[in-house]
Amino acid sequence: MTARVLVVDDIKANVKLLEARLSAEYFEILTAYSGPEALEVCEVERIDVILLDVMMPGMDGFEVCERLKRNPKTQHIPVVMVTALDTPSDRLHGLEAGADDFLTKPVDDVALVTRVKNLARLKMLTDEMTMRAETGNQMGLSQETTPIFSERKWAGKVLIVEDNQRSADRMTKNLIKEHSIEIEHNPQEALFKLAEQEYDLLVISLDLNGVDGLRLASQVRSLERTRSLPILIIVNPEDKARLMRGLDMGVNDYMVRPICANEMMARVNTQVRRKKYTDYLRNCLETKVELAVTDALTGLHNRHYLESHLKTLFDEANSQRKSLSVLMTDIDYFKSVNDTYGHDVGDLVLKEFARRIRTNIRGMDLACRIGGEEFVIVMPDTSLTECYNVAERLRKSIEMEQFHIPQLDKPLDITTSIGITSLDKDIKDTDLLMKRADQALYCAKRDGRNRVAADAA
Repeated sequence: MTARVLVVDDIKANVKLLEARLSAEYFEILTAYSGPEALEVCEVERIDVILLDVMMPGMDGFEVCERLKRNPKTQHIPVVMVTALDTPSDRLHGLEAGADDFLTKPVDDVALVTRVKNLARLKMLTDEMTMRAETGNQMGLSQETTPIFSERKWAGKVLIVEDNQRSADRMTKNLIKEHSIEIEHNPQEALFKLAEQEYDLLVISLDLNGVDGLRLASQVRSLERTRSLPILIIVNPEDKARLMRGLDMGVNDYMVRPICANEMMARVNTQVRRKKYTDYLRNCLETKVELAVTDALTGLHNRHYLESHLKTLFDEANSQRKSLSVLMTDIDYFKSVNDTYGHDVGDLVLKEFARRIRTNIRGMDLACRIGGEEFVIVMPDTSLTECYNVAERLRKSIEMEQFHIPQLDKPLDITTSIGITSLDKDIKDTDLLMKRADQALYCAKRDGRNRVAADAA
């Protein structure tokens, strides 16, 4: 995955070593050789992950981290402390300063790459939510400012999966001071609880008797309801391979036995705080923007939101040199549906059409109804080839499954025509991007409908 990593160390050889390791994995690397320089870089550059040396002259890594977490602009950048210190007190100091994790020198290559990938993925999700909330603010729908979440303590609901009663009791005794704690010995029962109740954090012991805790983590990540739930795993010191697999599948954090009570409290607080922040952004988006920017019939975004948010996505793609694709589609011969069966049936067709759009795109994609039977899907970080595959999948889902309308004796055969385009150096604004998608849609309809056409410009 592509991400921008800032490496901060006062020793040039250390910087070059980390830069070489991460560049080999195609990360974009920025560097700084002091605390003040790192803060300056973060103010002017978009950073996804910071690798921060602790022992630096003048302003050490702890102070740099504290300043980053106090700044609303930088507080959500994941920080990994890179240090030769590995005592519980040093870890606690870093966690209290807001660090997300530690890497001990000499840095293990697998741990380095896996940790950076995982944190960068988390940062991208947070950025997406933040950007959507900011779009609402720019449209004048919300004047609230984002609270500095690092300065508040948040009580969370935590589910711990642990079949060792003594270990479970110790964790409960420590965490119950600030959080609501539930213990579950059976992973399958834990999955049922997660499906029925809202939690802020899932803690899984990988030392369960006869059960693979990573399987539970994988199931949690695969379910829509729990996909974004933070997961913290507890591992034994010799279980490095399973730890790496857990991080690779999207586990948010981990602790190695024996568990330090203070460190566990700090890590749980960090994950709960992030979950609360994500929920806050989602609620802002849903409650303050939804009515003004949602198409009442289909539940998709409307033209007004598209015009505002597309510019944000367009500018971001240009500044970060990322791909951006647009898919424009409408229902073939939709006028005849309205003329033959009436507008009530036409509305039900539009609702079902929108539902199929939602099932064929990602959560980060922007789906809008822009009028009548015409829809637009904006796909960030998506090439033209990838966009074509999505368009073809959507076209088949419309053609292959008939539309069942309760008022009608027999289902309707519906097809769709789709035009796609992608951002290139010749496209200077969103108007031209949309025009090219519209031209591609025209070609699809001209050439017989029920097909996907790519912009050939």
